Amino acid sequence: MTALPTRKLEAWRYTDLKSLAAISFADSAPAAVPDNLPDLGIPRLVFLNGAYNAALSTPPAYLSDFAAVAEASSLPLALINAEHARDGITVKIPENTDAGALLLISHASATSPLAFHPRHRITLAAGAKLTLIEISTGTGIYWHNQVMDIAIHEGATLAHYRLQDEDEKSFHLATIRARIAAHAAYEAFTATIGAKISRAEFHATLLGPYGKTHLNAAQLLRHQQHADFTTVVAHDAENCASRQTVKSVLSGHARGVFQGRIEVARAAQKTDGYQMTQALLLSDTAEMDIKPELEIFADDVKCSHGATIGALDPEQLFYLRSRGIPEAESRAMLIRAFLEEAFEPVTHEAAKTLFDGAIDSWWTRQ
Repeated sequence: MTALPTRKLEAWRYTDLKSLAAISFADSAPAAVPDNLPDLGIPRLVFLNGAYNAALSTPPAYLSDFAAVAEASSLPLALINAEHARDGITVKIPENTDAGALLLISHASATSPLAFHPRHRITLAAGAKLTLIEISTGTGIYWHNQVMDIAIHEGATLAHYRLQDEDEKSFHLATIRARIAAHAAYEAFTATIGAKISRAEFHATLLGPYGKTHLNAAQLLRHQQHADFTTVVAHDAENCASRQTVKSVLSGHARGVFQGRIEVARAAQKTDGYQMTQALLLSDTAEMDIKPELEIFADDVKCSHGATIGALDPEQLFYLRSRGIPEAESRAMLIRAFLEEAFEPVTHEAAKTLFDGAIDSWWTRQ
């Protein structure tokens, strides 16, 4: 079995998986059906403890059967996934088809340590469109190690919205790889609220001219939570654009990580790459680690990055308090305004409502 990555690897410098390695996980367990599965009025695919549940799902016509694949990359978590994957979705949207929206739910109910490794594949043919809304929830100690491979062909558009709100005793490690052709677009947003240790690792490759991608995220962490948002955007063609906006709000002893890498090949002239990360520390014991990277071999490019870390502005808080707004509500208003820019890719109304509700519930947990 492939070993878990350690901090000796530069890509894992800020995230330590020793606590995960110390647990012995079963590879299957009976699943309890949650009381209130989200229903957004769109086709729904439900996974319980990593296994597809047909009775709770309303699958679209373009869903195919799961099939195992060999893993050619050197990414350790993807290799582990390939060794253990037993289920997942395979979605293929036909050419010039607007497939609307699809809801993917993963829910775990672990009475003893459990690991599952779903393998998902999303393919959009030329000119196709899809909105994928992904929700991960659960209870207990478990390891959710997901890999999603995405192929977006010429002129196609995929909007991908992810809500990770899992048990604070769980581990969520996700690897998402997107290959984006000419004039295609991949618009992604990840909200990280749950899990003891989580990592969302995106690898986006812009293969043809005028491709574009957004890889935005919001991390809301408390207690001892650790969340890592890592991105690698490879510009392999000319006239492509990438945007990354990551906002983190940390309280207690929480720790956030953002590693963002933009790679510009020699042939990728006229590249436009932008990266910004900002963090709010709500306690003196919270921590944020930021590592932006630019690797540029082309000479006609526009690439930039920026980072800020700070606390809530006491003057803004005083202004709201002086207008009769209670302190807790004032803080929530300022934090919500701080997060707003990261939500830019989320244009689907049901997804907006979903994220708003999750963030509102986060305030009540403090």
